[in-house]
Amino acid sequence: MKEKRKSRRLPVKINLTISDLFNQDNSSIKDLDSNIEVINVSKNGIGFVSECVLPDNFYFNAEIELDCVSSTIYTVVKIIRSQVIDKDNYMYGAVFDDISSENAEILEKFSSAVNSDCE
Repeated sequence: MKEKRKSRRLPVKINLTISDLFNQDNSSIKDLDSNIEVINVSKNGIGFVSECVLPDNFYFNAEIELDCVSSTIYTVVKIIRSQVIDKDNYMYGAVFDDISSENAEILEKFSSAVNSDCE
């Protein structure tokens, strides 16, 4: 089966907290305090799991620490898809919104480090 993704997903285990969501219509959801576990990252976005139901096409600010390359990415992430895993957990796909060239370079280094068996 041919891969349809723009870039390879790399497995990670990173915990984040979402406190605010917003969309382009200036609607927002405040004070969520939703814990999420990022399970994969690529040059284009992240996959994550949460106990909260989060709406598609909403954005949040993310600070993603990539220990393998000792770097942190600060970016805006847009939720583009969701899927029910079980009655308590939901899987989400999200893309980086307008990622900087510096962050793209960090992701490239991370990809190389993971390919070199960095743990």
